[in-house]
Amino acid sequence: MARRALTTPAVTLTATAALLLTACGGGDPQSDDIKGAGSGSSSPSASASSSAGSEVKRPVIRLPSSFQLTFEHWTSSDPAEQAVLNDAQEEIRAGYAAIIENDPDSEAVAFYDTEGVRGQTKEWIKSYTDKNVTVIGKLPAFNPTVNLANTGKGASLSYCTDESEAKTRNRETDKVEGNPAGTDPYVLYSVSLAKNEQGVWQNTSVHSERGACSR
Repeated sequence: MARRALTTPAVTLTATAALLLTACGGGDPQSDDIKGAGSGSSSPSASASSSAGSEVKRPVIRLPSSFQLTFEHWTSSDPAEQAVLNDAQEEIRAGYAAIIENDPDSEAVAFYDTEGVRGQTKEWIKSYTDKNVTVIGKLPAFNPTVNLANTGKGASLSYCTDESEAKTRNRETDKVEGNPAGTDPYVLYSVSLAKNEQGVWQNTSVHSERGACSR
């Protein structure tokens, strides 16, 4: 379910975060709408991101209970590192919310991606929406490591995901699929970020390597 590598073997990617290698999936949201922006959210990570920069009006991103994207130990005692973690979390959530909402032109994704990677993120989202599938199940993201540039304007982030319980679901047929048998469920992501003029950390590139993580 590696984001950016849905139908091909694990390769180096230059877009945003990740889900299943093959069409892995999700379910249509029932009571919760996923929008690029709005007011109020039951999502803890959305609240955390907002507190990181209260002067900036960040998008409110909601995910339905049918897709449980969790972030394990995405905390730091360093406020600068925490700001990177908060915005990186929301970028990941925005991508999956766009798939579930069937919205390749998501404004929330555009908010957290630089122009250079926005088109690639859109193609990743369309690799789901063009097949009329959504994402369901569980996708934990864990072991985050942040490194800040001396300038304070750049950062790198690495983290892992476990796709063991992540799947795709066809919106019309309700057919559910996961990764092919024998696929390593662990994916390592390496992300470069830059702080924009509003103080938001945006993705500038993302690379993934399947099998490079473990629990």
